[in-house]
Amino acid sequence: MDDKPGMPPALSTTQPDLGVPAERAAHYRRQGWWRPELVDVLALAPGEVDGEREALVGSRTRLTRAQLSAAVSGCAARLAAAGLEPGERVVLQLPNDVESVVLALALITLGVPPVLTRPALRDHELNHLLASIRPAAVAVPVHYDGFGFLAMAQRLRVTHSSVRLLLVSDVGDGVTLGSGQLDLARLCAPAGSDVASLVEVDRRPCDVALYVMSNGTTGLPKAVPRTHEAYAHMFRTAAQASEVTSESVYLALMSLTSNFVFGCPGVVGTLAAGGRVVVSRPQDPASALELIARERVTFCAMSPSTARDWVIAAGSVRHDLSHLVVHVGGARLDEATAARLTDGLGCRLQQVYGMTEGLLNFTRLDDPGEIIRATQGRPASPGVEILLVDDAGRPVPDGETGELIARGPSVTAVYHNDASPTSFTAEGYYRTGDLAYRHESGNFVMVGRVKDVINKDDEKIPADELEALVLTYPGVRNAAAVAMPHAKWGEAVCLYVVGGKDGAPELPEMRAHLQQAGLAPFKLPERLIALPAMPLVGIGKIDKVRLRADAAARVEAETATTEPEPVAADETREAGQ
Repeated sequence: MDDKPGMPPALSTTQPDLGVPAERAAHYRRQGWWRPELVDVLALAPGEVDGEREALVGSRTRLTRAQLSAAVSGCAARLAAAGLEPGERVVLQLPNDVESVVLALALITLGVPPVLTRPALRDHELNHLLASIRPAAVAVPVHYDGFGFLAMAQRLRVTHSSVRLLLVSDVGDGVTLGSGQLDLARLCAPAGSDVASLVEVDRRPCDVALYVMSNGTTGLPKAVPRTHEAYAHMFRTAAQASEVTSESVYLALMSLTSNFVFGCPGVVGTLAAGGRVVVSRPQDPASALELIARERVTFCAMSPSTARDWVIAAGSVRHDLSHLVVHVGGARLDEATAARLTDGLGCRLQQVYGMTEGLLNFTRLDDPGEIIRATQGRPASPGVEILLVDDAGRPVPDGETGELIARGPSVTAVYHNDASPTSFTAEGYYRTGDLAYRHESGNFVMVGRVKDVINKDDEKIPADELEALVLTYPGVRNAAAVAMPHAKWGEAVCLYVVGGKDGAPELPEMRAHLQQAGLAPFKLPERLIALPAMPLVGIGKIDKVRLRADAAARVEAETATTEPEPVAADETREAGQ
């Protein structure tokens, strides 16, 4: 493919199935795991579902199956008329709304893979993404959650020449769009007299349907290319594990541009089963619970911290939630919250251990209650192979802890542009970096991580990326970011800093510096501890084991109202103090 501005660079891998050896790809097809099907066709035309049945519900719009199909067709035709061509890419950083779903499906229909990107990311991460993906367009709201996304996109467009178009949602009164900026609401209107003809694009099941973004546990986020047949296998088997049917109603509660919500089984898995999808932006648990009761939602996905908020809200808001199945993933759910979800809210629970790279483990709805509360499930896909290995890559005996590695028809074998090749073994297994053991039930229990990453709720914060930005602060001589326990999020960022002759910065100054650098807000440190020198181990390596223990001891001591023994620290600064 031509590498001129506006056209994406080809994947550097020469494998036709994105890194999967031909013999294994053929095996997946013989088994029926990879089928000759397209993601958008599955989502828009599931079997013999009545076109007048409701398919997609938003805060302002309700679309039937026929109306959704017409909106997708109209959007695809208008995007083609605006100059988007098959093989180009479009970054989607949109809030939950009907137009966001329509745009994603229209781009897939057009053969222009959408790059699903969470609204939490900012200039720092998006600069890296746009340089790698070289999209022809970026889709953003004008404002969302107190942040000016259109202004950010305009800044990025100046330095990334491939971006020809900005597709803009939530264009209210008083907002005038400039050159190369298109109103998403108008793009997503049903096909009408402005559309000369519907677009037909020659596509194959082995083509890239979309890109999803890794959580960046080993650095900045990486784009994961997903083919039609591999992604369809993932959301189909996830729907089977979740017992999704044409009567199911899915609530996109978390960001629908996260892989968890879009396809695990999520939006496309529910539409493909003939069910109904509700997209919303509830501001609090009470509003979400009222919406669930009103729309008779049967399942939704959430993080552990949201689950804890719901448990608290349930004390004052009473609804019959016996029809609801809650998927909790992104971080390990503690057994106490799991029990309170089922006993207090009256809903059913499935724990989910999954990742953008395609591995999905679910507890099953018919598992015993103690298994659902204590484990993180087993693979949804019958073709997934999982090994637990030691530091040398040797399998560990059952019951012992090892790093979980996986391969299979739903698991990616390559990142875009072959980024981070060491994330995969020579045999094609993806290294998750997570430590686990196999429970006697056959489910897996997650116990920790190999990677140096802070797992804040469902967000992964790479320590090395954060530390590199901290070191750009004038006078900072050394920095180390580690996880500290947090009552709501599970973990938060504790930042240790060695300052210069004028000392270390205060926490508010450091947070302002990192925000100015374009760092996503969820990556900001919650505590800053100044040290005269870092504790070291080996040949000059920072002793993060000791720092993590110190951070945990401080939190424990504060809970017990006693003081911990500090690690050579001369000052502690914390958010709000």
